[in-house]
Amino acid sequence: MHRDWPHFRQQKDGAAFDAVFFDFQGTLATVEPLVRAVSLASESCGEAIEPLRAMVLADAIGAQGWVGSGSPPRVRPHFAGAWSDRDLDADSHRMAYTELAGQAHGVSEDLAQALYDRLASPEGWVAFADAASTLMTLKAQGFPIALVSNVGFDVRPIATRLGLDRFVDEWVLSYEVGYCKPDEKIFYAACHQLGVDPKRVLMVGDSVADAGAVRIGARAYLLGEADPGGIVGLGAVLKLVRADG
Repeated sequence: MHRDWPHFRQQKDGAAFDAVFFDFQGTLATVEPLVRAVSLASESCGEAIEPLRAMVLADAIGAQGWVGSGSPPRVRPHFAGAWSDRDLDADSHRMAYTELAGQAHGVSEDLAQALYDRLASPEGWVAFADAASTLMTLKAQGFPIALVSNVGFDVRPIATRLGLDRFVDEWVLSYEVGYCKPDEKIFYAACHQLGVDPKRVLMVGDSVADAGAVRIGARAYLLGEADPGGIVGLGAVLKLVRADG
């Protein structure tokens, strides 16, 4: 990957950075509550389940390490390969997560597939309350924005449904570029696409993988946790991008 480009964007007066990169899951948006996902996935399989049953199944699936659960993933040998490649290949991504969910007691293969369909669906996501306003303000101030995500499917339709896509200048998705965070190559790819100096970039995320941006000389800001639709702390980014912030 080329690390030097002859024409960077002109540095912004009074700004600490020239561009902002954002992670997606856990940063701008998150998956819908797992109980809701389980209920709707069950309905799509032709089986309406009682709320208590949905809660029990959601707890069991979350304990396996489902997206947004906060639990470490319980990866078994028979799908370890798919898990390793999940953010580089769409088929591996589906297999990894359907196998993960299928380990939970009471989860059928059909339900696991339907739950994954929910995960990959625009209807299965919720934006954080401060996401759109933060992106809108950054764009109004002239900051180019790249979305840099480890993911095995296209999140553009999700961002479109959540009203976030219009603020994103470049999409740098691991399964499309062939690199996953914290590999420095994915951050260099984003810099290349925006034409910005890596040392003038702020990476906003929620994990150690996002902090891999410091390897290219960028700065990283990591958020805490928030419930779906809640405030995750993105407002602080508006102060960080200003030299006097």
